[in-house]
Amino acid sequence: MDIQKSISDFKSGRMVIVVDDEDRENEGDIIFAAEKTTPEKINFMMKECRGLICVSISQEIANKLDLKPMVERNTENTGCNFTVSIDAKKNITTGISAKDRAQTILTIIKLFTDFDLAKLAGLKKAGVLCEIIKENGEMARMPDLIKFAKKHNISIITIKDLIEFRRQNEKLIKKTAETYLDTKYGKFKMIVYKSKSDAKEHIVLTKGKIGKGTLVRVHSECITGDLFKSTQCDCGEQLDLSLKKISQEKSGVLLYMRQEGRGIGLVNKLKAYNLQKKGYDTVSANTALGFDPDLRDYGIGAQILTDLGLSEIKILTNNPRKIVGLEGHGLKIIKRIRLETKPKKTNVKYLQTKKIKLGHLLNNV
Repeated sequence: MDIQKSISDFKSGRMVIVVDDEDRENEGDIIFAAEKTTPEKINFMMKECRGLICVSISQEIANKLDLKPMVERNTENTGCNFTVSIDAKKNITTGISAKDRAQTILTIIKLFTDFDLAKLAGLKKAGVLCEIIKENGEMARMPDLIKFAKKHNISIITIKDLIEFRRQNEKLIKKTAETYLDTKYGKFKMIVYKSKSDAKEHIVLTKGKIGKGTLVRVHSECITGDLFKSTQCDCGEQLDLSLKKISQEKSGVLLYMRQEGRGIGLVNKLKAYNLQKKGYDTVSANTALGFDPDLRDYGIGAQILTDLGLSEIKILTNNPRKIVGLEGHGLKIIKRIRLETKPKKTNVKYLQTKKIKLGHLLNNV
């Protein structure tokens, strides 16, 4: 599978087949750059692919268009997030024809959005995609997708190949400062990395010699829990426990990611707190505000850990998605170490939601 050829094809307006991971859906979508949309391409998707035609957009664009999630509670097994369906306001009739759908897509992309292949190809960051379904109505898997690609002379790549290509060819972080910091858990080297994509500054604390099998905690920022010691979550306690474990081992890394509120930011996190007082849990509060339950991205974190010289690590976490996220960006997790805290009356519902809705591996609730 040739990523460079696929990028070239995508840039020229040709379609590309992108295959999901084997341990997820293992299905394929046909994709092309949104700015290259034509009625003919939409008609090909309708006739040959048979799946749902979608446009990838960012949360920012969805908010600008006032697009709410299709459902308040997303129970879809892969967590795929859809907004309500829309049509352009001008130059269409019913919105169903290939011509009308093409017009709607071209209207959407004027606002831009994020899409890996488009970014790599130097195009507006939006893509049109459609699942490929066989004539018998079943989803096309890899053998079927290879035949489909040959029949229509279309490039085929995998999500894993795409992530690996970006990881190897695009450095998204820069080390900006480092010093030594004395703490109640001993002395740590403190390093700051700046993300080139959003200018956020992420913090690393390292102790001792690090390398293969180093103990690592990837901790997302929680000002309310980490700084003000809120008892509504377990974040502050997890942070303290992580530093304690690293100190006891006399070696390790704590990566502090600036992803407040599972990625929704401090202001929206406080709005979610108000919804929780009305009976929402942390997941339903996020979705009521128009966000995914968990918007954290582990790509930048993985690059930081790699820049530190790490490739195989032991990880302190209760969250299996964090393991998948880091491994998806090239790190090997050789061991997971529990990081549970004692539930309190004020955070037991929070912990139960983590376990039931987000799949965290918790034994104490």
